[in-house]
Amino acid sequence: MPAAGQEAGVPDTVTEFLLATFPDARDEWLARIDNGEIVDEHGRAVDRDTRYMPTRFVYFYRQPPPEVPVPFPVGVIHRDETLVVADKPHFLATIPRGAHVLETALVRLRRDLDLPDLVPAHRLDRMTAGVIVFVVRPEHRRPYQELFASRQVHKEYEAIAPHDPSVAFPRTVRSRIVKEHGVLTGREEPGEPNSETRIELVEHRAGRGRYRLIPETGRTHQLRLHLCSLGLPIEGDNFYPRFRRVPGNEFTDPLQLLARRLAFTDPVTGRERDFRSSRTLNW
Repeated sequence: MPAAGQEAGVPDTVTEFLLATFPDARDEWLARIDNGEIVDEHGRAVDRDTRYMPTRFVYFYRQPPPEVPVPFPVGVIHRDETLVVADKPHFLATIPRGAHVLETALVRLRRDLDLPDLVPAHRLDRMTAGVIVFVVRPEHRRPYQELFASRQVHKEYEAIAPHDPSVAFPRTVRSRIVKEHGVLTGREEPGEPNSETRIELVEHRAGRGRYRLIPETGRTHQLRLHLCSLGLPIEGDNFYPRFRRVPGNEFTDPLQLLARRLAFTDPVTGRERDFRSSRTLNW
């Protein structure tokens, strides 16, 4: 018999609803309820006797799978009352996203430096190493983030890629890059350019070159695509020219791309800032 005021077929409790909806996870739901991991819309823990109400919400937090530790430290180039400038290793994401939460530069620095309000002023790809700027105080976030967004920062990257004597340097590469949401790789297509990179050959030997890349824009995978478009894909690149899947515990073949230098006029202090990575590529 349904409880007073309860329609036939409607469960009496939240527990009954969850077990009927997810019958293959009975033990998991009971354990979550008993551990207080399910709450109502007011944050109150749901127990086994909490009444089911069709128009109300309950919430739970999924436990992420264990992350593979990235076995490289985050270096700190500079720290003051406004900025932390890090020297990020390859394979470490900048911020939590997808499968990478704890193993990110942001989470590590917040924990290790005891700076819970730390946020990045910009980002680096997980596979790119080098200089990245974080903002210490919430009131300073906008000036620094706008500095990067408005392209008032001088950036220099270094890359190792094949050397082709038929490709002349220095040169500027401009193209239209399209990166669709949910698609891992980007592509170049005809149309008005939205990306620009100056590329210089620093030195070469045995068919390999060391390049300096100075981007004027900041499209996703811009440097990787621009070198690849010249027939010179960056060593260790598993995205271009062809995508190949790499296991999450594989750390032996890093992308040979490094954010070598960042320079800018500090929007808060007015000082000239110039930060350089101490990391090296496989040269």
